[in-house]
Amino acid sequence: MMRIALGLEYDGAPFHGWQSQADGNTVQDALERALAEVAGAAVRVVCAGRTDAGVHALAQVVHFDTEAQRPISAWVRGTNAHLPDAVAVRWAVPVDAEFHARFAAHSRSYRYLLYNHPVRPAVNHGKVGWFHRELDVERMNRACAHLIGEHDFSAFRAAQCQAKSPIKTLHRAEVERRGDLLLFEFRADAFLHHMVRNLVGALVAVGKGGQSPEWIAELLAGRDRRRAAPTFSPAGLYLTGVEYQSRWCLPEANRIIAASSLPVSDR
Repeated sequence: MMRIALGLEYDGAPFHGWQSQADGNTVQDALERALAEVAGAAVRVVCAGRTDAGVHALAQVVHFDTEAQRPISAWVRGTNAHLPDAVAVRWAVPVDAEFHARFAAHSRSYRYLLYNHPVRPAVNHGKVGWFHRELDVERMNRACAHLIGEHDFSAFRAAQCQAKSPIKTLHRAEVERRGDLLLFEFRADAFLHHMVRNLVGALVAVGKGGQSPEWIAELLAGRDRRRAAPTFSPAGLYLTGVEYQSRWCLPEANRIIAASSLPVSDR
């Protein structure tokens, strides 16, 4: 038996999220079907972070165990030959049996792309979020400062979240404007269900002037999801990195989608 780690990217729009479902229309289902074709037997995968329906990934990491003896290239090119166009394996490496895609990860990074323009996007529909009123990035970054560190993020947690604890450590939270595109960057040890989308919703409320930057601190202290902003659209959310110790020798720690790769104005 050997353990293989894979680096994966996918467009989340066609799928009902990562986690396997009865209808089979999830990223996990598609990947396991493709791997089974290469392995000649059923394969079960474990991912670093489960993504919701409509959420994209540029650097998802998974592992699986198999008795099949295949060239390492087969786990990339062979698997890709059986995957839908919206999913691709970027790399594969054999790893020690102690490696675990989820539990060995010490942080995850997400980027949210928000098109801030009076008119909704068309070409980038499903790839960016959208808000029609101009947003104040300086106010939003002042709000972000309250998020850094270890906190109880219950106010930003979905009701159906299955995490054992709402306490997480956020290492990075910042917003950058590039023309009509806002880039929200988040890095934490782990994230709660809908946490990033709920953070974006709250920051947008601050950016449009509806709430003060200090409101974020009040939400954290209150731990009440009902007092926070609505959950933002999944369309602009990307899993951009999963960080591991160097001893695992994974070939690609993270990938960042460049704003310039999207056909929207950045001037």
